[in-house]
Amino acid sequence: MEPAQQLDYAAVRAAAARIAGGIRPVTVAPAADGVWYALEYLQYTGTFKARGARNFLAAHHETGVLPAAGVTIASGGNAGLACAWSARALSVPATVFLPANAPRVKVERLRGYGAEVRLVGDRYAEALAACEEFAAESGALSSHAYDHPLIAAGAGTLLDEIRATLPGLDTVVVAVGGGGLFAGVATAAREHGVHVVAVEPENSRALNAALAAGRVVDVAVDSVAADSLGATRVSADALAAAQQKNVTSVLVSDVEITAARRALWEEHRIVVEAGAATASAALRGAPQPLGERVAVILCGANTDPGDLVTPAA
Repeated sequence: MEPAQQLDYAAVRAAAARIAGGIRPVTVAPAADGVWYALEYLQYTGTFKARGARNFLAAHHETGVLPAAGVTIASGGNAGLACAWSARALSVPATVFLPANAPRVKVERLRGYGAEVRLVGDRYAEALAACEEFAAESGALSSHAYDHPLIAAGAGTLLDEIRATLPGLDTVVVAVGGGGLFAGVATAAREHGVHVVAVEPENSRALNAALAAGRVVDVAVDSVAADSLGATRVSADALAAAQQKNVTSVLVSDVEITAARRALWEEHRIVVEAGAATASAALRGAPQPLGERVAVILCGANTDPGDLVTPAA
């Protein structure tokens, strides 16, 4: 029997039960008056994606439909790392496809998680095509970086953890790429009357463009945060969540993102990737407070901190 394929609050609660004990509960730390940081970059593999990947595989495992060939994904980024890590935790084979020019550090880290790494072509599209062919021939389960209800539901477990630590939460600020994290968090937030601020780079605005068009559309991507927020389109679940009354779409510039990332380091000694700093950028640039009790999700830290550290005199 295939696991449930609908994103709703029941799916988020089921995900929380399914991944309990298998992921790190989020740490929430005070940042300023009325503002807290949800330090999800402390999660296994360095990003929130461990939640969705763990839920995706565990759901298929518990329903008896996880094939002997294991799981496969085309991604050399955070989703690939989370998939490989989750597969290892469940003793499931993982085959990850990347372009042949993928950074060696990512390849080695994937192999460190026990994944079989296959390097194909020089573009993501070629790696994806090879992944799809492999899945069809081997019977391996295809995973996705963000566009699946189980992936989004796993990510959405963050919201209830934040609320448990921060009673009275009224606003959560989250960066948006393909929309997996946003869709899950917004689904849970709607259940509790929490406002969601969905933040995107001005030049990587798949959700904002979809809202304007009333449908999912392709967008060009050109941002300092493109390595993690560079999806050319959002999921249908993300668009549906964004069309609810408890969501506000906000755009920030690359200059603001870069400044926010540096401020997190200089003011708090927090090192995050540009995608995570995108959420913080909206808070810093807001003309008025976004709420009385606001949580900003710092979603990932797979980045090189070298450009943040000023050499000693």
